[in-house]
Amino acid sequence: MAWVWLAVAGGFEMVWAVLLKYTEGFTRLGFSAATLAAMAISFYCMSRALQMLPMGTVYVIWVGIGAFGTAVWGMVVEGDPATAARIGCLVLILAGVAGLKAAG
Repeated sequence: MAWVWLAVAGGFEMVWAVLLKYTEGFTRLGFSAATLAAMAISFYCMSRALQMLPMGTVYVIWVGIGAFGTAVWGMVVEGDPATAARIGCLVLILAGVAGLKAAG
């Protein structure tokens, strides 16, 4: 169950990172409230995962899911560059996350 908590936490980490852009410096109330709600859900789920998994593993995987998802969102939706180097680095993030899950 800890891995489920961690996956949900990482998913909401991606959500709040994406939404943060749309807050326009926390001047747009709806996006700001949604961002803060996603942050709260993400941190709660991460705290549940931390009850059963090592801290370093949880944090790295949480950041990895968020970074990967946010970068892909940027490339697919926001028009960020999708160069071979950027995609290669994303593959390395996935490999690291998969390796940590396999090891622990």
